Amino acid sequence: MFTGIDHVAIVVNELESAVASYSRAGFTVVRGGKHPIGTHNALVAFADGSYFELIAFLMPQTGHPWQLALAKGSGIVDFCMCTDNLAADIDAMRRAGAKIGDPSPLTRDRPDGYRLSWVLAIPAPPFNGWLPFLIKDDTPRDERVPRERSHRNGATGIRTLALAVDDPGITSRSYARVLGRPGAPVDRADLEGAGVSFTIGPNEVQMLASKTENGPLAGWIRDHGQSPFEVVLSHESTGAATLDTALLQGARIRFQ
Repeated sequence: MFTGIDHVAIVVNELESAVASYSRAGFTVVRGGKHPIGTHNALVAFADGSYFELIAFLMPQTGHPWQLALAKGSGIVDFCMCTDNLAADIDAMRRAGAKIGDPSPLTRDRPDGYRLSWVLAIPAPPFNGWLPFLIKDDTPRDERVPRERSHRNGATGIRTLALAVDDPGITSRSYARVLGRPGAPVDRADLEGAGVSFTIGPNEVQMLASKTENGPLAGWIRDHGQSPFEVVLSHESTGAATLDTALLQGARIRFQ
């Protein structure tokens, strides 16, 4: 079963620039290291156990979905879900009609030389972007996620991940199958959208369709396809605030 959001991937053109700008926005950013597939990353870890992955290509990866997304602009591109039974969740997603690959290995060499390893199950097009990819660690997860989890801006975790989709009823089937329960209706007047919401561990995932032709969700889907639209963060202080998307390399992130 899904147990919560593992991390949200934010693809950027140049990693050092992203590290600097996220640091200026009040986040504690830890360099993560290099993958053998030609990418490197830096991480923003939260007290709830989730994190942002700032990821950049060291060399062009023609055909990689994140490289294709980057051609349309940097920002939130994908997300990973924690699972307590990878094989069972893959099977449940497939029985709900989703195409998702078999687990495949990946590693990351941290700057201190420690090699992390895990397996990933990744949805195939057109399911990637609005269905999560799944992870199972070989090395301890506490080695993959930085221990530095406090931030000057007060961020404590991912409250809500909003996905822009064409049809929330179709999108929600895999989630309902894995979780064993239907989602709850949700209305987002601020985004001119409505859809289905699931509470998964400490996080909420909203699948939202636009109710208007020219609303922000409709525009996002036209430009980026069905994919993550916004992250809402929990924080220590009160009040809501939207962070500067230019400072955050195109990612739409706000506090609530």
